[in-house]
Formats: sequence, C-alpha cells, structure tokens
Amino acid sequence: MRGGVAVDYKEIQHILMDELRLMHYPIAVKFIFNDTELEDFKNNVTYHKPVHPITFCQFEIGPRMKGQTVLGTKETLGCANAQFIFGWKPLDEAEIKSHQKYTRDMEQAERFLKTKSRLPEGQLRAFVVSPLSETYFAPDVVHFYCDNMQAYHLVVDYMAALDVHPLRPSLTMNSSACGGCVFAYSENTLNMLTACSGSYNSGKTERGEINVMIPGGHIELVTQRLLERKKLSGSASVTRPGDLFPGADVCKNCPLIICVKAKGS
Repeated sequence: MRGGVAVDYKEIQHILMDELRLMHYPIAVKFIFNDTELEDFKNNVTYHKPVHPITFCQFEIGPRMKGQTVLGTKETLGCANAQFIFGWKPLDEAEIKSHQKYTRDMEQAERFLKTKSRLPEGQLRAFVVSPLSETYFAPDVVHFYCDNMQAYHLVVDYMAALDVHPLRPSLTMNSSACGGCVFAYSENTLNMLTACSGSYNSGKTERGEINVMIPGGHIELVTQRLLERKKLSGSASVTRPGDLFPGADVCKNCPLIICVKAKGS
C-alpha cells in the first residue's frame, strides 16, 4: 500500500492499455489540500518538477508520454487560466480579456468564466500527475487522452457500471484539461470533452485526442465492467464483440451496402 492506496492501479492500467489499445498512459490526478499529505509525498516518492513554469496540460505530457510522476505548485503552473481554475488566483480583468477571442464581448467573457468549475479559492497546496500504475495516492481523477472509439468504450462501461444515463459532460472555453478534471472531481462524474485551443498545441493533442476524465473512486468499477463484457463476448469490443481490436473500422453491413441505378432513370 502506497499513500493509503489499496486498489491495484498497476493491474487496472494494464487492463485498460491492453484491452482498449490506448496510446497514452492513463493519468492519475491528485489534488493536495494539506501540508502533511504534501510532505508525505515528497518524503516517499521519486518525482519530477518543471524547470520553468508550464501549463497544466504540459504537466500531463510527463505522465502520459514518458511515465513520469510530476509535482505541480502555484509557482510552477505557468497558465493563468489553470491558476484560476485551481483557485490560485481570483477572477480579474486580465483573465476576462484573455477570453475575449472566444466570446462576443467582455460581459459574456466574464459570465462564461464565472460558470467554470473551480477548486475552492486559496485551498490547494499542490497537485500530482502520474501514470495510473505509479500513483502514490488514490487518484481524484483518472484522465485519458484517447481516440473517439476508446472514449466511447470508456463512457459506455461507465454508464453501465455506475447505472447512469444519459451522461451530461461539461465543456468550457479554454480549459479542457484543467477545467475538465476539476469538473469530474467536483461533480464526481465522468467528463468527456474535446481539446481546447491551449491544450491542442501546448498539451500536444494534435492527433485529435479526446479527453475522458473519470473520478478515481469509479475507475475500478469501470474496469470490472469491461472485464464482465469480455467474459461474455470474448473481447472488450462493443463495436464488434469478439474482435480483439475495440475500434475496428469495419462496417457489419459492408456486403449489403450496394447501390445500383434504378430502372427507367
């Protein structure tokens, strides 16, 4: 057990990576609100930290692409919007102006910003992002960067496992990674959304990856549901049960999709 973690997150990551053919490691996101927990982490974990301030979506490059555990603080988070989302800065005129390129006017920009999910102002001490298999803490959120069909499989299993339908994800302007994770954490529900303009380039999602955020307390249930389906059909695929590849791009009606010229036309 590490940091109070009893769930086998290493095995969960292996199952998800193998069955869904994920390209990136699932990211365990932990929000730290007290100094004791922060010191416990620092004293017991080998971790990385940025040389220069970077965005939250850039923090996540380390765990999902390089298998690194990275500690983030207010001083090393170089994104004003993420600082606002994490409660590390109040809403100010500069933040409102930074959203003008997305909105019709300043009034709309301010109103939109006030509807974003935020952590309680001034309470966050630090955050940790790591590959799910290496998490020291039980994660608050598990963040997936995946393709369309991988996202669909995660969402379908989530709805079945948690008995919730329909799901109502939350998409906000200019805050996909940071705001998306905070929404999943605060509302204790799955979130699914596109990249925002910042995470598309800064966060390296130029392959068109979709964000799926699952509350840490739900990830074991989702994985168990995937395994239940596999036991019944022989594979984790819902698009083609029995097919080992979850997103096989093959139409089941291909031999029937034939159009011919109608007589008399």
